[in-house]
Amino acid sequence: QVQLVESGGGSVQAGGSLRLSCAASGFTLSNYCMGWFRQAPGKEREGVASIDRPGRTSYSESVKGRFTISKDSARKILYLQMNSLKPEDTAMYYCAAVFSLAVTCPQYNYWGRGTQVTVSS
Repeated sequence: QVQLVESGGGSVQAGGSLRLSCAASGFTLSNYCMGWFRQAPGKEREGVASIDRPGRTSYSESVKGRFTISKDSARKILYLQMNSLKPEDTAMYYCAAVFSLAVTCPQYNYWGRGTQVTVSS
């Protein structure tokens, strides 16, 4: 049974940092694409960062240069290091996964429950 559990959210002032973690169970991390998404109140969910099976990363333009996604396949943990946080980064952050042995990542089908990040000005 695939499970994803996020942690590390909290409240921080603008310019601060947080590191989110996503503990995965029930599957082998190295065979999956993993990603972080976020959803602010009244807004649609948006992709923040992703990492594919070989470890290639991609980021949304709004977080590029400030956020870093990484994974520890042995420990089955996905991370999102968030630096230089801005009030507009305030959202619920979700971890997601999808099985993929291909070059590209298909649509994510496993989701965690989320962890709240609040950035004050």
